[in-house]
Formats: sequence, C-alpha cells, structure tokens
Amino acid sequence: MTSTTRTLGRSGLAVSPIGFGCWAIGGPAFRDGNPIGWGKVDDDESVAAIHAALDAGVTFFDTANIYGAGHSERVVGRALAGRRHEVVIATKFGNLFDEEAKRAIGRDASPASIREQCDASLARLGVDVIDLYQFHIGDYDPVQAETVVATLEELVDAGKIRSFGWSTDDPERAKVFARSPHCAAIQLHANVIDDNPAMVELLESAGLAGINRGPLAMGALTGKFSRETTFAADDVRRRFDFSGKEGRTLDALDRIRDILTSGGRTLAQGALGWLLARSPAFVPIPGIRTVAQAQDNAGAIAHGPLGAQEMAEIDQILKQLGLR
Repeated sequence: MTSTTRTLGRSGLAVSPIGFGCWAIGGPAFRDGNPIGWGKVDDDESVAAIHAALDAGVTFFDTANIYGAGHSERVVGRALAGRRHEVVIATKFGNLFDEEAKRAIGRDASPASIREQCDASLARLGVDVIDLYQFHIGDYDPVQAETVVATLEELVDAGKIRSFGWSTDDPERAKVFARSPHCAAIQLHANVIDDNPAMVELLESAGLAGINRGPLAMGALTGKFSRETTFAADDVRRRFDFSGKEGRTLDALDRIRDILTSGGRTLAQGALGWLLARSPAFVPIPGIRTVAQAQDNAGAIAHGPLGAQEMAEIDQILKQLGLR
C-alpha cells in the first residue's frame, strides 16, 4: 500500500509525499531588470489550484517571501484561511524586495532583518507560526551562517517558527544547519535527470527531509516543451537554453519516457515517482499554477515510488548518456 505521508525530517510533522511549490503563483517580479517570476497569474485560479491540491491529499505548501515580491505568500494565506489545521506551511527568507514595484532590492541575513522578515511573512500568510522557515541565500558564507542559525533558534523559542532549514545545493553548507536540533530540512535541486548523491547521503544520515525544488525541471519533464518553445519576457524560464542544458534534458526525457509512464503514470507523475523512490527523505514540490496541474501532480501520491527495476533501467540509460 502506498504511504500517504512522509515525515518532515526532525520536525516530526507528517506531510504528503508530494508538496505544492508556490513560486509560480507569485506572478511577475524582477531583479536587475531580469524576471524572477513565472509571468502573469490569475489569483482565483491559484486559489482554486491550492484547494484542488488539498482535496487530492496534498498538505505541504512551500513558498518564499520573494516569490512575486510578497504576492505568493498573500495568495497562499488567502487560499488556506480556515484550513490552517490541515496543512504544513514552509516559506523562506533572506531576499529583500519592494512589494509595490515587484522588484528584488538586495539580500540581508542579519539577526534584526531575519526577525523583521519573519514577522512580515507571518502577516502576509495570516498565520501565527511558520512550520518550516528556510534560508534562501544558497551561497551564504558558512561561517556567518552560524549567526543565522542562532537567530532561527531564537525564533523557535519565541514560538514564531517550528523548525528551519537552508535552501542550498552544497552539503558542506547544509552541515552547518544540520548541527542544530531544530533544523528539519534542506531544500535542494533534484530531479530524475539531475541527482545529488552527496546531499542524499547527508539527509539520510542526519535525519533531515530533502525538499526537492525543480522536481519537474521547471516544466521540462512534463513533456510540454520542445526545442522551439519560447517564453514571455516576464517568465524566468526565458533563460532556458534548448541548445544546451535544457536540450539535453529533453533528449534524456525521450530516452526514459516509456519507463516514467509505465503503470498508467503521466510523465510528471513518473518524474515525481522517481524522486519518491530515490530517497525516503525526499518531498518534491512541483510548481503548480492550475487545477489540472494540481490534480496531475497529486496523482503521483497514489502511484507511489517507481519500482526497483524501473529505477535501475533509468540509471543505466542516464549513465549511457553521461548524466550519472
């Protein structure tokens, strides 16, 4: 029988195996003139998508203060009003922004700023406590990160957050946070094409959850893109290089497509099933903007992890392609 929950690391909180990534529902935002959002959104559709995910068994929602320059948190707060007891909410800090101008204006991880950012996120989300508060500066100096941890411990003591983590792909940085008993998770880039075995080893040995951002490679693993796909000027995916990395992803997807779609899975469900099989610590958070996407991704819960034979076949193919 497929498990319908996973434990969010040391927090002890039970979450659905598949979460809801809330970056895409933030709408447009920019840093130095470049898009850091997914383009225009319909807030009513975003709320409907969150409700559809909830109804399909999704209980983990991951956002950040910078997504849409505060807008994503506001939409999540609106959608989850009255249903707070049903969900686990994660957000992030470290990026500063002008909410009205929809523009990132810097980074700050000083104790005073972290406390201010936390209070602002609590207000936008309309909640009394954040379940998982994640550091959003992935390349931050690991020595200075000790002060960040100390501030987060103070926020735990104050009852404003339950646990915390770091969004980073560097195991050495993750170890700084992992030493704290209230560190519950590390958010890392991981999908069927891009693995991170060193981080998996750390997560499993330290008892931490691994929140998978980019589990569908920003849509490239859903089968809806081709080398001719283009994106709007306010969509962060306009940076995709289909002659390079994204092109290799599409080529690899063609080779493993039949394996991912075995057992009646959609491509997205197969890619999420790979992550569920890769580690019991993993909780993928695919970006979702529509009711249809919410229902499709939630369907991966019922299908569960890929089997050992499917995992071995995919590994062999990706090794042949030089991707392992």
